[in-house]
Amino acid sequence: MSDTPVTRINVWSGPRNVSTALMYSFRQRADTRVFDEPLYAHYLATTTARSEHPMNDEVLASMSPDAEVVAETVIFGPTDRPVLFFKQMAHHWVAGVPDRVLSDCFNALLIRDPREVLTTVVHQLPQPTMTDIGIARQLDLLHALRGFGQDPPVIDAKRLQNDPETVLRKLCDRAGIGWDPAMLSWPAGAKPEDGVWAPAWYSNAHTTTGFLPHRPKTEPLPDHVAALADEASGIYDELLELAL
Repeated sequence: MSDTPVTRINVWSGPRNVSTALMYSFRQRADTRVFDEPLYAHYLATTTARSEHPMNDEVLASMSPDAEVVAETVIFGPTDRPVLFFKQMAHHWVAGVPDRVLSDCFNALLIRDPREVLTTVVHQLPQPTMTDIGIARQLDLLHALRGFGQDPPVIDAKRLQNDPETVLRKLCDRAGIGWDPAMLSWPAGAKPEDGVWAPAWYSNAHTTTGFLPHRPKTEPLPDHVAALADEASGIYDELLELAL
């Protein structure tokens, strides 16, 4: 592939944002290779989050904790496909991640209503913070990417669920890759590209065979995250104005 242009796509998400489903969608493209959160170990190794995350030892053992190594060997490493899709968590963009991960890739943001995120993420992270849900970091990323001359598309999880073809067509057009209807469905079950953390996070995603229409949460928002939800919702509303 050395003489063929490669499109490298980072989608910067928060947890519980249907990001795994989006990765599975891109996995269905014959021209695309997908990668699951390649900066996760770097995030755990360089922040204080390690003690809070399930399966952190397994994550650190499964991939390099050095973002420079990840950039060189994974994000910009050899490839047998012309499109590379990197599912990224916004909060994994921390000190030590090379600028070229942003400047030399196509980037998009995947957002979701923080109230819905917090209603579910408390099952994995009982005391979530603004850092954990990623929405403030996504706003930081938007500004950083604009500083590199980019205009990153914003994808809203609810719109993606309710009208996946329209949203995915727009995303593919912005990324400069052709639309592929295969992106609308995938086989149920675990995928070889899943990170080792899949048992802690992907049980619902493994039951899906396509994007499911949005269903409002019926369980109440836990009281201890209500203030965080209010603060995060203001940022979400700002980003939602830019959504495809």
